[in-house]
Amino acid sequence: SPVVTKAPEPVEIAVGLMQEGRYGDAENLLVREVERAAQAHGVGSPEWASAQCDLGNILINAGQVDRAIECFRSAVTMTVHDEQNRKDQLTYRMNLGMALRMAGRLDEAETELRQGVAERLAFYGREHAGYAFGLEPLADLLRQRGDLTAAREVVEETVDNLWRNGNERLTWAMALRAQIILAQGTGEPLFAGLEALPEELVAMVARTLCHRMDRSDPQSRVLLEVALEAVEHILGPDHQATLNLLSELANLKREQGDTQGRAELIERARDSYDRLGRPEEAVLTTLALALAHSEAGGVESSLATYASAGERVRQLGSPELTSHVLRNWGLALNEAGQSEQAEPVLAEAVNQGRRGADHDLLGRACVAFGLFLQHQERLAEAGPMIEEGLAVLDPVDPDALVGRSHLGAVHQGLSCGCGDLGTTMAAAFREFVSARLPADLLDRLEVELVDGDFKVDVHLRREPTEGELQRLNEVTSTAQAEFRRRVNSRH
Repeated sequence: SPVVTKAPEPVEIAVGLMQEGRYGDAENLLVREVERAAQAHGVGSPEWASAQCDLGNILINAGQVDRAIECFRSAVTMTVHDEQNRKDQLTYRMNLGMALRMAGRLDEAETELRQGVAERLAFYGREHAGYAFGLEPLADLLRQRGDLTAAREVVEETVDNLWRNGNERLTWAMALRAQIILAQGTGEPLFAGLEALPEELVAMVARTLCHRMDRSDPQSRVLLEVALEAVEHILGPDHQATLNLLSELANLKREQGDTQGRAELIERARDSYDRLGRPEEAVLTTLALALAHSEAGGVESSLATYASAGERVRQLGSPELTSHVLRNWGLALNEAGQSEQAEPVLAEAVNQGRRGADHDLLGRACVAFGLFLQHQERLAEAGPMIEEGLAVLDPVDPDALVGRSHLGAVHQGLSCGCGDLGTTMAAAFREFVSARLPADLLDRLEVELVDGDFKVDVHLRREPTEGELQRLNEVTSTAQAEFRRRVNSRH
C-alpha cells in the first residue's frame, strides 16, 4: 500500500529556511500564516495565537526582538477554551517575559515573569515541573539584575523541583545555579550533584553552559574552566561534551586575547579527534589551530599547520573539505607574501570545489582566487573567476558581496575593489527589499551604508494601503537584521 506522508507544518518549513540562513523568507512565510489564521479562525483564537508565537520565535532568532515582543504579547491575549489552551497561554507569557529581558526592558520582564509564576502555581501546583519551568527564567532575570540572594532562592527551588520530577530541564537549572553561585562568591562547589546524574544529563549540562554562555560576563572564563574540569573528570577527555567545552573555552580565550591558551585547547581537541578516529573533525581543528598561530603572530608555525591540514585532507578524498582547506591555506600564503606558492593552492581549491557538491565552497574558492588574480593585475582571468563564484553564491553571502564589489572594479580596469564594498552592500540591500514588495509600490529606494548601518530613504509611486505600509516597515526591518547578521558573519 502507498505510504501517506503528512505535509510539513508552516513552522517546520520556516525553521528549515532559518537553518539555511533565509530568515527573511522564514518570516514572510509565518506572516502569511498569521494572516491566514486570523481569516480562518479569528483574531484571538488559539490558532492565531499559535501562529503569533511561531512568528515571534523566528523574529527572535533574526534579531528583531521588539517585533517578537509584540507577537508574544498578542499571543497572550488569546481566548482560552480548554486546558491545553491555558498551557499554551502560560508558555506565551513566559516567552514574552524572556523577550522583554532580551530587549533590556527588565522591569516589564520581571512583571510578566512573576505573573507567569503565579499563574503556573495556580494551574499546576507547587510540586509539578510545569511550575518550575516558570521559576527558571525568573531566577535568571534576578541574577541579571544583581539580586543574587533572591535568584539563589528561586533557582534552588527550581533544581529541587526538577530533580524530584526527574525532568531533563534540570540540566538548565543546574547550569544557571552554577552561574549564580559563582557570582555570589561564596566558594561553594559550582556543580554539586553533577556526578550523581546519568552521563547523558551531564553532557546536557555542558551543552547548556555553551548555549547560555554570556561572553561579556568577566566570570564566564572561570565558569567554563570549572565546568570543563568537572565534565572531563566524569565523562573523560574524548567525550563530545568535553570537546564542546574545549571549543567554547577556546573561542572565549580568543576574544580575551589569550592566543597561547587558545592554541593549547585546540591541540587538545585535535588529539582527541585523532584518538577517536574522526579525521574530518581533526582536519577542521587543525585549520583552527593554524588560525590561532597566525593571530598570535607565528607566521611560520601557522603555515606549517596549514600544510599539515593539507596533508591530512588529501587522505580523505573529500573534494569539498579539500577545497575548504586549500582556500584557507592559499589565502594565508598570500597574506604572508608568498604569492607564488599561493597561486597553485588557490587554483587547486577551485578545481576541488568543482568536483564537489557544495556550491558555497566552490563559490568562495572562486572569489578568493579571482581576487588574488585581480590583485596580481591579471584582470582578464580575474573577471570570469569571480563571475563563476557569484553564479553559485547567495547574493547576501559575505564572500558574494566582496566578490561583487571587486568585479565592478575589474570591469573598470582596476586591480582592487576593496573600497567599493559599501556601495555593493547598499545595492544588495535594495534588491532584497524590492523583491519582497508589490512591484508597483516603490518608485526608488535609496540606501547608504553609514557607520556600519543602513540609512534608507523610501520613495513611493502611490499612496500605500495600511497593510502595505506595515509590510514595508517589516521588510525594511528584516533587511536590516538580515544584512547585519549575514554581512558580519565571515566564513
